Amino acid sequence: MTQDLRTVFHEQLSEIRTGIARLSAGVTELVPRATEILLDGDLEGAEYMILGDDEYDAKSLEMEERCFSIIALQAPVASDLRELVSAIKIIADVERSADLCVNICKAARRIYSHDLDASLRGIIQKCGSQAALLFKECTESYLASDGARAAALHDMDAYLDDLHKQFIQLIFESHAAGHIDLQVAVQLAVVARFYERIGDHAVNIAERTRYIVDGWLPDHSHSESGFGVADADALTDEVELDET
Repeated sequence: MTQDLRTVFHEQLSEIRTGIARLSAGVTELVPRATEILLDGDLEGAEYMILGDDEYDAKSLEMEERCFSIIALQAPVASDLRELVSAIKIIADVERSADLCVNICKAARRIYSHDLDASLRGIIQKCGSQAALLFKECTESYLASDGARAAALHDMDAYLDDLHKQFIQLIFESHAAGHIDLQVAVQLAVVARFYERIGDHAVNIAERTRYIVDGWLPDHSHSESGFGVADADALTDEVELDET
């Protein structure tokens, strides 16, 4: 009887992991789609993605409730408890990243009919591609419990951070050359921040994967991402940016 209960419990854990990976893989697809909408000025696509966010929020909430239910009914300890607590955190990172994709679509509507020069279009494409790659890697490392692969995310994110800086520089240059007006420049700066935050959420997921695998914890004194305070700051940033 006890063996049957343990089998059911581990099947539930597996379902949680697969469900979260499915949600996270969805974000991997949302990032390039949002980038395409921004570059093409696709208003219909933007509307479709914005309306679809409610379904994403509902699925995330459902996954969280399943985690809490298992914790309450099974009283897990040690590595099992670590996995469930981390799962709840990862769901939040995935859901916030989906929100950021929606925010890119909202920015696309705000700058609709404004032309972007080739340099800006190129850096937007690069940021979108790198952010999607980060999310793909964090998703697959989480699903496979691959700590070594997850450990690479921090360095991969450094490249996205560099692209973010280049993006801001190109916005200044394009505005100074008279190619874009101030309002468009502001919206693009916000978009640059959205991509950078998506990368940070991917790093958070990777760090939590490492915590699940072997209990590794980030160095809070040096890490810009990770657990706790950084998440609270990120949430505040995203709310403020969403209102621009």
